[in-house]
Amino acid sequence: MRWSSRLASVQPFRVMGLLEEAQALEAAGADVIHLEVGEPDFATPAPVVAAGQQALAEGRTRYTPAAGLPALREAISGHYHEHFGARVDPARIIVTPGASGALLLASQLLVEHGDRVLMADPNYPCNRHFMSMAGAELDCVTVGDDSGWQLDATLIERHWRDDTRLAMLASPSNPTGHMLDAAQLTAVAEAVTARGGELLVDEIYQGLSYDLEPLSATALAPEAFVVNSFSKYFGMTGWRLGWLVAPEAAVEPLTRLAQNVFLAAATPSQYAALAAFTPECREILEAQRRELGRRRDALLAGLARLGLAPSLTPQGAFYVWLDISRYSRDSQAFCRRLLAEEGVAITPGIDFAVRGGEHHVRIAFTNDVARLEEALMRLERFLTRLQEA
Repeated sequence: MRWSSRLASVQPFRVMGLLEEAQALEAAGADVIHLEVGEPDFATPAPVVAAGQQALAEGRTRYTPAAGLPALREAISGHYHEHFGARVDPARIIVTPGASGALLLASQLLVEHGDRVLMADPNYPCNRHFMSMAGAELDCVTVGDDSGWQLDATLIERHWRDDTRLAMLASPSNPTGHMLDAAQLTAVAEAVTARGGELLVDEIYQGLSYDLEPLSATALAPEAFVVNSFSKYFGMTGWRLGWLVAPEAAVEPLTRLAQNVFLAAATPSQYAALAAFTPECREILEAQRRELGRRRDALLAGLARLGLAPSLTPQGAFYVWLDISRYSRDSQAFCRRLLAEEGVAITPGIDFAVRGGEHHVRIAFTNDVARLEEALMRLERFLTRLQEA
């Protein structure tokens, strides 16, 4: 059979193959510590589950408007005002099937064949793939300690070209966990605006920050397109719900796209998400954020003992991005051996980085401290064998 040429730009997400291997080992009786997938071991908060169950019991299963439940768009708007001081008209908020739905809409609206898109390298691979499928040419700019692992204004000025249409940021980022502060984000927005481009900000891990106050581009760059999700901070991964904040002029074409691409996000999920903004749920979510901070600190302390701690501490999300060049230049082989020999599942860097991924790995601190310490002990055994070989 003959497939469309756009598939050539879409690489497999290798961590999913690693997950299958880990699950096969578990099925055979092995004790596997999962630090590979971006999904903490917390359950969806009880108020959200109860709201979803109530919606189902009351028969709230019909289509909503394509842009989402008006009540949910109001709640998201209130969230921005309460926590970030941003006044976002609910009409500018499009509720989507996961953040992926928001990225799909944004890519289809903003770029066309031949447009260039700037983004950091490393980054979340699906961000690259959405833009490639829309026909964009990608300029993945290598970032590191000197820019805080972010695409800052200096890099945008250096790499912007006449045919660059869009700059895409992620703060906190996946896979590095690093954030832009308010001054840096403002400078980026100004640099993009001065060049007549558009800014798309991935805030999927917003709220999961440990050293810096969480912030939002909605307050600092009101003309930016902002993607967010109920998956990470709100703990609703399998409910598949996200949103896109867009400038007023973009709402009508985005709604038109949503009507045709996915019609509407899942109705029970939208009713469940209304409970995510209640004080009761907020208390649960903040307790989980503090626990993730403890896990981060325990993991970093253990990595420091092994001489593997990153030079910059990740400020958000739930990932650590590690240079393993002392031990391997094949991150996929490194991860597969670690899984097979010690039952520790982490993610090869080649999933995230166009350049340098072969000697980096991502570790997700999504298990409790006791399991992280066990994983560190197994990792130490593994590294010792590598050194002795």
